[in-house]
Amino acid sequence: MTTAREKARDELTAEILASARRQLAEVGPAALSLRAVARDIGKVSSAVYRYVASRDDLLTALIVQCYDELGAAVEAADRPEESPRTRWQAACAAIRDWSAAHPHEYALLYGSPVPGYVAPRDTVGPATRPTAVLVRIVVADRLTRSRAAEGRRTALYEPVRAFVRDTVGDAGAAVLDDDLVERTLSAWITVFGAVSFERFGHLVGVTADTDRYLDRVVEDLADRLDLGRG
Repeated sequence: MTTAREKARDELTAEILASARRQLAEVGPAALSLRAVARDIGKVSSAVYRYVASRDDLLTALIVQCYDELGAAVEAADRPEESPRTRWQAACAAIRDWSAAHPHEYALLYGSPVPGYVAPRDTVGPATRPTAVLVRIVVADRLTRSRAAEGRRTALYEPVRAFVRDTVGDAGAAVLDDDLVERTLSAWITVFGAVSFERFGHLVGVTADTDRYLDRVVEDLADRLDLGRG
């Protein structure tokens, strides 16, 4: 049962993060200020510092919150009962939709690094949530079709297989030969690269229909991954 003190702490923490997200839109992450947050929510600075000790701690809390929100959105879009190709399209669409709805938060996660800030390990788990969905779709397709790894399995990609073992289990890692790892990594990078290019204005004037173009990118990646249609 949540105590009154815990509830008050949660509410104030939520206020602090909401204020910080407004600052993201107004001044950007590098100029985040705990004093400005305190003024915005009507608290003295010392009260805010009891909950968030420094600007870097505030950035970390924001990054974790935003990664968790993006991860939850992608997880919610993934329907295991659908075909792998349909799941892939839905997950990629969820990434793009979240970036459009939260442009400043997306820029915090995938834009230029904040000078002087080094993300702690606390951010790693939340950061992998959207990636894990994409990987699960690829692995599930191989497992459903009983497609074993037939190519090379070198130590180069052992970190990827370790991630997959932790995410979906040993059976999932077993289907990942080097070729499939490389194609999956390339697809993951391309999805976020394409979304970032759109979000940061690099696709302006490139095509007459950005939506159609990005749909084709996602479909081409599904082809390269040989994802099943049914």
